Amino acid sequence: MASDPSVTDSSTARPRRKPQLSEEVASILRHQIMTAELLPGDRVRIDETAAALGVSVTPVREALLTLRGEGMMLLAPHRGYEVAPLTRTDIDDLFWLQGEAAARIARRTAAVITSAQVDDLAWANAQFRSALAAADTPALTAAEFDFHRTHNQISGNTKLAWILLNTTRYTPHALYAADPDWGNTTVELHDALIAAYRTGDADAAADCIRAEFTDGAARLIAHLETTAIWRSPSDSTN
Repeated sequence: MASDPSVTDSSTARPRRKPQLSEEVASILRHQIMTAELLPGDRVRIDETAAALGVSVTPVREALLTLRGEGMMLLAPHRGYEVAPLTRTDIDDLFWLQGEAAARIARRTAAVITSAQVDDLAWANAQFRSALAAADTPALTAAEFDFHRTHNQISGNTKLAWILLNTTRYTPHALYAADPDWGNTTVELHDALIAAYRTGDADAAADCIRAEFTDGAARLIAHLETTAIWRSPSDSTN
């Protein structure tokens, strides 16, 4: 389901660039917030975070500024940075946006995809299937990214792909990759998407790719419900 925010442009075949250290720190903190390792209202101290991550305070400070701009951190007077509220509605809205953007790309892809490009998607899904069989979590995360990068290049919708790329940075990729059931569901949805492209069925293609994000939202909410995030006093009512 994921696109990797360390990639410069999902509409080209350029290789992934090495992310800046501040981006890596922001990615780690983003994951901790999205999985409730950090709860709403938790203070994030720059010095302590830098020490825990083995980096200087500068990339941590830059990462916190980035996350504040994304609405994931608050800067409280006399308290410093603290985690902003994250509600069920936030999760639903985020994954709905991703799913609708991806479905629009899929419809456009169905109109232009060639047999060779369908084969490229099938090959990318074979890599995903191999990583799943090997229970190789890092390889599975990379294979999922590669599948969607390959997919998003085909339609030529550069701007929409860029928007999707930026929204999927909130997806906790490692959480999903560690779940074999997620992997089995995803590989089947990939197969169905490929089959839809082989028959030129734009509606089915849109439904398949949207279903990945619907499934992702449900799994993340189920995980969060096992944590203290929505038992916290700082949680808002939905």
